[in-house]
Amino acid sequence: MEGHFFEEVRTVVDRVRQFLAADCVSPRRPNFRTTSVALAGGLATTFVIGLNPAAAAPLKDVRFSEAVHNLGYINLYVGIHAGIFEKNGLKMKVSAAGGDTQTFAAVLGGSADFAIGDATMVQISRENGGPGVVVGTVVQRAHYFGVSKTLKPITDPKEFKGLKIVTSPEPNTNYSVAKRLLEKAGLKVGVDATIVPVNPGTEIAAMLAGQADIAIAYQPSVAAAEAQGAKVVFDFSSFIGPFCNTGIMVLPTTIQKDPQMVQALVTSFEEASRKTYADPAFAKKVAREEFPDLPGEVVDKAIDAELTYLIPAQSVVTKQDQWKNLMDMQVYLGNAKGTIPFDQIIDNSFAEKAVALSNERAK
Repeated sequence: MEGHFFEEVRTVVDRVRQFLAADCVSPRRPNFRTTSVALAGGLATTFVIGLNPAAAAPLKDVRFSEAVHNLGYINLYVGIHAGIFEKNGLKMKVSAAGGDTQTFAAVLGGSADFAIGDATMVQISRENGGPGVVVGTVVQRAHYFGVSKTLKPITDPKEFKGLKIVTSPEPNTNYSVAKRLLEKAGLKVGVDATIVPVNPGTEIAAMLAGQADIAIAYQPSVAAAEAQGAKVVFDFSSFIGPFCNTGIMVLPTTIQKDPQMVQALVTSFEEASRKTYADPAFAKKVAREEFPDLPGEVVDKAIDAELTYLIPAQSVVTKQDQWKNLMDMQVYLGNAKGTIPFDQIIDNSFAEKAVALSNERAK
């Protein structure tokens, strides 16, 4: 059955459809936390803006919503700290929404120009007559790990039988991948295994507090848990394979009004993706500044894991196998119908141009 949170998305779609049809967007905007980065001074930041205030041309403000602040989105943070977005004419104003539903709702409601999170939200919107386009991929694998202080490594999903598993609430992706894993293994949720939903980002704390046997979590929380004696006992990225875990979501009206901004943003993500893999030392430096409350060695280990498991997108282009694996899961769970084909949901034209531009610049 479709979850309560998916119904919230559909409600938002219904509320804004008439505004979008009239080519207008709600003027309501939340306050974004905007902070300048000073790399030379080593100042830490959670939401970062420009590195070069003296840019020759005025930068275009981009209201950008991320589902949660986490190292799966390291490409975004590398792009900001390296000045890549500014080089392409953009001043990023980034805000963490608190979950996948909330980040897409920010785009639907007009308080954000772009959002990154579970791109299933676009599929659901489109299936219900609403708007939405995916113009790129930010996370290309399921960036979740099963973490426990008491369990041995799990090699067969059937070994989840009898366990309490803590995840974010439905429809967040770690809930979805956990539920499908259990059901495909023949385990009934609530009978053979229990999913304990908690606020996104608190999965590890709940597991350490004894609320569950295992937490399905992401970096850097996983590395922080390992520093406290927990161990990774299951790897979702390898188990699932290519997977559009996180997409760049935008309204078609934004594309129509300002295709140059869309292109600049997608090109910046392509360049940032390449830099992340080409310069892990810089990625670690950025990660330390984004998560200053964690020990540096914990953050470094988290980045090593992200890159080893190929979790951040190596290219912003959304591939058909990535999308198929995401849709197969969501259709199986009943969260989406899968009735809108790939080429009507995914607009790779900006990403393909970004690849060509990046290749040309690399010569």
